[in-house]
Amino acid sequence: MQCPYCASTEIRKNGKRRGKQNHIYVNCGRQFIDVYSPAKGYSDQIKQECLRSYVNGMGLRAIERDKGVDHTTIIYWLKQIGEQLPDTPPINEIPEVGELDELETFVGSKKTKFGCRQQ
Repeated sequence: MQCPYCASTEIRKNGKRRGKQNHIYVNCGRQFIDVYSPAKGYSDQIKQECLRSYVNGMGLRAIERDKGVDHTTIIYWLKQIGEQLPDTPPINEIPEVGELDELETFVGSKKTKFGCRQQ
């Protein structure tokens, strides 16, 4: 092997990295791994199944347990897909029907208004 930077062919072993033999060029000190394999990643089919499950109402942790994909990876995929979506057009009319979440808040339901034991 020849170094692309100094054109040297003198190499020696320099420990192991991530279970693979690491080498170093003697002249310039640059390091390299003999056998390089790219990151594995997930297939497009797994990505589509995870995203489809999320759209159908399945939670991120449930998808993680079901498919074996970390929930932060699924969030990253969702962000990537969300960036590809077009912006919503402006609405010129007021809708007749509104949709609310299931979360309800109660204002003024405390027993005391000024703190502990004060009326």
